Amino acid sequence: MVVEGLHKRPLREIAGGITAMGFNCVRLTWATYMFTRPSYGNRSVAESLGELGLSEAKEGVARNNPELLNLSLVEAYEAVVDELGRHGVMVVLDNHVSKPKWCCAEDDGNGFFGDKYFHPKEWLQGLTKVAHRFKDKSQVVAMSMRNELRGPNQTEHIWYKQIRKGGRTIHSINPNLLVIVSGLEFDTDLSFLKQKPLKLKLPNKVVFEAHWYSFSSITGGVEWTEQPLNQICHNRTEWFESGAAFVGTGSNPAPFFLSEFGIDLRGVNPRDNRFFGCFLAFVAQRDLDWALWTLQGSYYYRDGVVGQEETYGVLDYNWDKPRNPKFLKRIRILQDILQDPNSNVPKYHLIFHPRSGRCVSVKGEGQDQIHGRNCKKGSRWSHDGNGGAIRLMGSGLCLKAVGDGLPAKLSTDCSSPQARWKLISKSKLHIAAMDEQGKPLCLDGKNSNSSSILTRTCICALQDGDGSDLDCLTNPQRQWFKFVPSNLP
Repeated sequence: MVVEGLHKRPLREIAGGITAMGFNCVRLTWATYMFTRPSYGNRSVAESLGELGLSEAKEGVARNNPELLNLSLVEAYEAVVDELGRHGVMVVLDNHVSKPKWCCAEDDGNGFFGDKYFHPKEWLQGLTKVAHRFKDKSQVVAMSMRNELRGPNQTEHIWYKQIRKGGRTIHSINPNLLVIVSGLEFDTDLSFLKQKPLKLKLPNKVVFEAHWYSFSSITGGVEWTEQPLNQICHNRTEWFESGAAFVGTGSNPAPFFLSEFGIDLRGVNPRDNRFFGCFLAFVAQRDLDWALWTLQGSYYYRDGVVGQEETYGVLDYNWDKPRNPKFLKRIRILQDILQDPNSNVPKYHLIFHPRSGRCVSVKGEGQDQIHGRNCKKGSRWSHDGNGGAIRLMGSGLCLKAVGDGLPAKLSTDCSSPQARWKLISKSKLHIAAMDEQGKPLCLDGKNSNSSSILTRTCICALQDGDGSDLDCLTNPQRQWFKFVPSNLP
């Protein structure tokens, strides 16, 4: 129940580091019992750490954050919220569990209304207390009613009943808060809303959330390494869209928050590595708001292990520096608004390369070099539609394939086959034009350490329905590019 990392760094440095890495919000978890049971929330930080025998962590807090050591757990939690506010960081208060423990399992007693530790009345009491306590803190912009509803007892009927109660409870206390609604099946399923809307009438305040990881499937994600990547990217993107993200589209869209995703940032998990490029392309194109699991590089105590490392953590074990700086570069495009509803700028496209985090750009005095660079400085493109030219906006030039292994070029000839580009693979992430011999060549990012944009023979891209690449297991991500709409000045 003590916010992680206070034994490693002063709180002000942690909060400052969050903004320095480009994040503007923290989804801060809390346990119901902290606020409903005095025997939990009233104990001090020192007592809580001491009861678990965490002497080194206790000494670390005394050294780095001595002012927090003798505060109650609730007071220390509030102190973290206040410090985040002083750094201009928004806070989403996330009711993660009822009984404080590591989350989540099907049978951990915290999964669904009526489970061993998850009493609906006590849950509402917790929402009430938290909404009241943080009512006057402007940095607190939202409350997430419950993380990852799950388990054998979950039913849609009870979900509708309790979620409506929870939303109305929060809104009655603080009508300024966004009320975040999670679905079923570990927060991956909102599909039942297609048949029966929630009808929680809190004007402009209801936000739906969902989670997406490589392992978010009944197989645990083995398909990412055992099936052709273009096919599985298509399948899993459709699964996420039809199960959850659909709420943000269509004739009556609702706000949608992708409130958890993450990968092993050591780069050693093949499933995560193959999933992440697919994920980035989808989220950038949709310009979704999101929360990344996770900041912490290590824990005081997790699953019976003292000082356990968090390999999904943005920070390293000692909270000194980013665990994987290349990862931060890859998500940089996601940290900015891409589609501003208040902008009068005509829509254009960035051409995003998820593997590197760069966007296709033009450089050189003669605008004769095509390379990848920071997407904030990426060139603006228009696309005439599938099979049409990719034009550099503000010029009479378009992108052209010159030959296999050669850099892509700009040309005034926008009608030749070499300047007419199609999305040719199942993932719709291969952008290809024909060479002079009628052979398709795909844009190619070469590798993550080079900024050159070439055209090469397409990797594992099904062409003309001939099925020739149906069983191709080569990783094609160097050739994955996504048209990302934007209207920023």
